[in-house]
Amino acid sequence: MNITEKILSKKAGYEVNPGEIIEINVDLAMSHDGTSPPTIKSFEKITDKVWDKEKIAIVFDHNIPANTIGSSEFQKFTRDFIRKQGIKNHFIHGEGICHQVLPDNGLVEPGKVIVGADSHTCTYGAFGAFSTGMGATDLSMVYATGKTWFMVPEALKLEVVGELKPNIKAKDIILHLIGEIGVNGANYKTTEFCGSIINQIDIEGRQTICNMAIEMGAKNGIINPDQKTLDYVSKKTKKPIDSLNILKSDDDAIYKKEIIFDISDLEQQIACPNDVDNVKPISKVEGTSIDQCFIGSCTNGRLSDLKDAAEVLKGKKINENVRLIIAPASREIYKKAMEKGYMKIFIESGAIICNPGCGPCLGGHMGVLSENEVCISTTNRNFKGRMGDPKSEVYLSNSEVVASSAIEGIITKPDNL
Repeated sequence: MNITEKILSKKAGYEVNPGEIIEINVDLAMSHDGTSPPTIKSFEKITDKVWDKEKIAIVFDHNIPANTIGSSEFQKFTRDFIRKQGIKNHFIHGEGICHQVLPDNGLVEPGKVIVGADSHTCTYGAFGAFSTGMGATDLSMVYATGKTWFMVPEALKLEVVGELKPNIKAKDIILHLIGEIGVNGANYKTTEFCGSIINQIDIEGRQTICNMAIEMGAKNGIINPDQKTLDYVSKKTKKPIDSLNILKSDDDAIYKKEIIFDISDLEQQIACPNDVDNVKPISKVEGTSIDQCFIGSCTNGRLSDLKDAAEVLKGKKINENVRLIIAPASREIYKKAMEKGYMKIFIESGAIICNPGCGPCLGGHMGVLSENEVCISTTNRNFKGRMGDPKSEVYLSNSEVVASSAIEGIITKPDNL
C-alpha cells in the first residue's frame, strides 16, 4: 500500500482501496478569516457545540488587519464564535498564514488526517500527513461531528532524480512538474513525491512542493516522512516521534502511474500568464517588463526564501519603475529574518515590508494590480485576475528570480546581476 492508503485505512479501521467511499474521523480541521463565517453559519444550522474544541484551528491571514468593513465584520463574527466555543487553537492577531502557523505550532504530525477550508491545505503532506481542502459546508459538518467522507484517491508516484544545482529551488521543481503533468493531470489523485532530489530537499522546500499539488488538480500531495520530518515535528510538538510507528509507502505499493523526472539540466522555471502549467525556462521569458514583484505567500514566504532574496538584494536598490512587496509567512519567520538582518537589507533596497499574512496573493489585500500591470511573484497561482484587475498579468518564480527582477525592472536571471 502507498502512504495515503495506509493513513486512510488506519482511520477507517480496515484496508481501503482506490475508488472506495469511506467515512473517517478527522484529527484537525482548519478555517481562516475568509472561510470561517460561512462554515460557522452552516454549522449553526446543525448544532450549537463543536465536536472537539481542541481539534479545530482558526487563523486570520487573508485580510489581516481588516481592510474593509466587510472583512472586519467577518473577523468579529468569527472572534465571537471562538469565544463562545472555547476554541483553543486560534491565531487571530497576525501570527501568519495558516499553512505556516499550524505546523509551526505543533499541530501537524505524520499520519494525521487534516482538512481545511482552503485549497492549499495539501501543504501538510510535506510532513507525511493526509491533508486536503474542502468547502465551507463540508467543513461545517466536520466542526459538528468530527467526521467526513472521502473517495480513496488513486496515486501518482512522481520520482525526482538527477543533480540538484544550487540555483534550482523547490519552486522550480514543482513548476516543472506541473508544466509536464498539466493543471488537470492529477485530478483527484494522490501525488506522492519521492526520489533522491526530494530526499535532499529540506522541510521548507517540501512544503512548497506539496503546497502546489492542488495546481495539478490533486486531492493531496504527500512525501514519506524521514529523519528530517521527525526532527522538525519533534521540535515543534515538543515530544518524541516514534519512528517505528510512522506510516510509509511499501516498496511494492501499487500506483496508477509512476513518472520519473531527471532535473539535472533544469533551468529556473517561470509559470507564465494565465495558467500555472504554462511553464517555461527563464531563458524564454527574460526581458519581460514588470511593474510589481512579490515575495511571500504559503508557498514561498519562508525563511529560506527571504534568505535567498536578501542575498540577491544586499547592497542594491530596486528599479525605480518597480514595486517590491515582501510578506513573511509567519511572525516567527519575520522575527528570525530580523535577527539575521534580512529585513534591513529589504528596507535599504526600497522594498515594502508587510505584516505576516497572505498579502497580495489573493488580490484582495495589499499590492492589488491595476489594468495592464505585470507582476512576478513567488505565489502559487497566476489565473486571470488573481492578483487584481482581469487585464493584469502574473508570472510565478522562486524568490531569487523575483529579487533580481526587482533590481532590473525586467524578468532577470540572478546570475546576470
